Amino acid sequence: SSGINAEWPLRPGVMKSGKFTIGYRSTLKSIRQGKSKLIIIANNTPALRKSEIEYYCMLAKVGVHHYSGSNIDLGTACGKYFRVGCLCITDPGDSDIIRSMPSE
Repeated sequence: SSGINAEWPLRPGVMKSGKFTIGYRSTLKSIRQGKSKLIIIANNTPALRKSEIEYYCMLAKVGVHHYSGSNIDLGTACGKYFRVGCLCITDPGDSDIIRSMPSE
């Protein structure tokens, strides 16, 4: 469980200094624009939606991380008071979250 899970909650790194978008539509938009560095998907995201994001990521050569918690947990990890199904990191900031990802 080293690597990305050690980074949770995300608040200290990416949430303070980096740039990110929350939500399905804005995630797809940033993948299409080529801005995204890493996509994080909650474990209870609907299968069709999850596979669509994964497909877009495969085409754009963007890393995908399947977060072990639900969308409620992912929202809490982001320091938000709402559910977050998927999250797109466009700029990691001071965080080493991209480098801590296991390379494929």
